[in-house]
Amino acid sequence: MKTVEVAVIGVGWIGGLRAETLARSALVDRLHLCDIKPERLAEVKRLYKPATATPNYQDILDNPDISVVYVSTTPEANHYPIARDCLKNGKNVMLEKPIALELWEADELIHLAKRNNLKFTIGYSQRFNTKIAFAKKKIVDGTLGKVVSVLVSRHLSRALGKKIAKRVRLSPVVMESTHDLDFVFWLLEPAKPVKVYSQGAYGYMEPINGSHDVMFTTVTMDNGVVVMIGGGWNFPESYPNYCSTWIEITGTEGALTLDGTQRDNWLNTEKTGQVFPMSTMPGEWVDNVFAGGIGPETIHFLEACIKNAPVMVTPESARRVMETYSAADLSADRGEPVDLPLSNETISAIAEFKKKVRAGLND
Repeated sequence: MKTVEVAVIGVGWIGGLRAETLARSALVDRLHLCDIKPERLAEVKRLYKPATATPNYQDILDNPDISVVYVSTTPEANHYPIARDCLKNGKNVMLEKPIALELWEADELIHLAKRNNLKFTIGYSQRFNTKIAFAKKKIVDGTLGKVVSVLVSRHLSRALGKKIAKRVRLSPVVMESTHDLDFVFWLLEPAKPVKVYSQGAYGYMEPINGSHDVMFTTVTMDNGVVVMIGGGWNFPESYPNYCSTWIEITGTEGALTLDGTQRDNWLNTEKTGQVFPMSTMPGEWVDNVFAGGIGPETIHFLEACIKNAPVMVTPESARRVMETYSAADLSADRGEPVDLPLSNETISAIAEFKKKVRAGLND
């Protein structure tokens, strides 16, 4: 059995899940971990017994034996430069979403991966959610007939919303609905988005990072399908990292409803009250099995690198999602629809919008 040396750069919440998954895998010859926080690095070193643990990702770049790297760093501004350096040094890369903060950064990463003949993918773990996979199957096999509409409603708790929003001023459509845009576009392939209209409402999160509490985005596809995605992060404090989702897909021959509200598992104790185990969006380890998508996603990329097989999420599809949520942010700011693909004028307007947001963040 072929094995490879693998590294994880950034081993916080998501990177820690990937590190644990890789530490358990027989496909990993030697595991290397990197994090700038000494206490976290010491913790994962004790837990997962890596071959090396370093605070400097240059050590990963300089090691010619490492062929696969998972980039799980925060804040999100670190995604582009670290992924770029890994690709330039001949490493296959799985990068957490978003692919980049600027479209030109995404274009450069895609170009580097192609030029160096490397595997490059983005962490959209919902494609590995069994309910989403079932929806894909029912659409492809014709059970639903011609798809007419897709509705997704996703809510995070404000505990998780604050955790995300405090590190970066990005909206819920960028940080959360991005997952829904990705899997919906995957469900509807080869259709492509042509128009976006979005609205947001301010509330609890505004004083924290100036973003909307919720955003509702309508996307028109080039085959006429209408997509409606609501994403928010203002649910009252609850189980850490709690995520609740409701999905409706209608077609000419049927409809499919997917309940991801996590009402099927709950734990009630004198100490903690009611909590919802196994309700996190990426998932979590539960004894010897992984409940959620991020575990299978992590191994899928490793296998794609070893077998030279296609990745599930192409960087080009991640760029299309980036275009869409960038248009959604601009639409919510302007109060009018935005056409896709983005024109030069619209790209310029998005740049001005981002400049205004950054200026507000620095006030």
